[in-house]
Amino acid sequence: MAATQRIAVGAVVTAACAASLAGCATGSSGSKEGVSGPQQGAPAPGSVVRLIGDGSTAYTGSQPHLPSPERLKPGEKPPQFVVFSWDGAGEDSQKLFSHFRKVSKENHATMTYFLSGVYLLPEEKRDLYKPPQHSPGSSDIGFNDERGIADTLRQVRLAWLEGNEIGTHFNGHFCGPDGGVGTWSVEEWKSEIAQAKQFVKNWKTNTGMKRSSPLPFDYDKELIGGRTPCLEGQKNFRKAARQLGLRYDSSGVDDQVWPEKKDGLWDLSMQLVPFPGHTYEQLTMDYNFMVNQSGTQTQGDPDMFDYWGDQMRDGLIKGFYRAYDGNRAPLVIGNHFESWNGGTYMRAIDEVVREVCNKPEVRCVSFRQLADWLDAQNPETLRRLRTLEVGEAPRQGWASFLSGRPAPAPKGVPGAPAVKQ
Repeated sequence: MAATQRIAVGAVVTAACAASLAGCATGSSGSKEGVSGPQQGAPAPGSVVRLIGDGSTAYTGSQPHLPSPERLKPGEKPPQFVVFSWDGAGEDSQKLFSHFRKVSKENHATMTYFLSGVYLLPEEKRDLYKPPQHSPGSSDIGFNDERGIADTLRQVRLAWLEGNEIGTHFNGHFCGPDGGVGTWSVEEWKSEIAQAKQFVKNWKTNTGMKRSSPLPFDYDKELIGGRTPCLEGQKNFRKAARQLGLRYDSSGVDDQVWPEKKDGLWDLSMQLVPFPGHTYEQLTMDYNFMVNQSGTQTQGDPDMFDYWGDQMRDGLIKGFYRAYDGNRAPLVIGNHFESWNGGTYMRAIDEVVREVCNKPEVRCVSFRQLADWLDAQNPETLRRLRTLEVGEAPRQGWASFLSGRPAPAPKGVPGAPAVKQ
């Protein structure tokens, strides 16, 4: 089958002093090599396997390498969480999915892969997708071919068995005012979410690849969150997601502060970090760095590639240390498996992972692990953490700040203890 072209589309986001474009997912189709065999990425021999539905997915027990969350002890300094996440995750001829699985394992990290449902739907079955406000078979990111589906399935299997999370980037990636996700109702979002699940749960029926190994998880239970295309439609998506039992959303833009729940979901938004060489801050996403460097040209001036990649790397690292040495707010980073501007942003993420994930008290985790940890904490502890501003470490030290005792009143405030001169 001929390769399906993926076209990135941006949505304008204004935050701080910067006008940034929100990133868009692209590609898991195209000419691919090394189609996975039926046993590649299969559950370990001897494990419990209970097929679900047509056998596309299966219950295989608890996810390996998923740590149990622990509540902070009184006075204990919180770990520094870092989340690397990938929009529209799929394996194509660039083999970036498999590359970052390797990088994760080498650096004691797990990540979140937001799978687009249409990446498991073959082109000839495109009419099975009925997108809200569009004709059946429409998709702004195309569909996939058998080889692309097989390669993507193999990476998804292995990623989950290694402790990574499989979330969703939904399906057709529609942006803008003409039927884009920002115009969808709650019920239309429910339809989109249900279809994203169905394409994952029924890929054997849709592809005819009956002898391939199942995905080793129950997707109804595995899927607990996602990121909307172009960061649009968040309001109604959240309402739908809450009613469907999802636990978090990562479609927003925020400062580097501790997260809270909004509309019943953890708001695990990407954040604004320093943008070297500029007075404004930049969203922690490769697409946004690209738009503010080369515009919508995905392959700009080759002489600038190294500089642009260093700019993204250094901005993310500055944001990391601002939190690590400050309020310890989780750092949330979003990316795409793309070779924009010569692959410079993939190189930047490589270097950031290697720089931060092996440091003391740092945990490079998935959104699932972060949400589990937040749910395990004393609500009062989280309330205190949310009082810290960007880069602000507790003045009296972490042991005192999170001691469990009432915080002392600031000096000069009525009711505070008298201060000897």
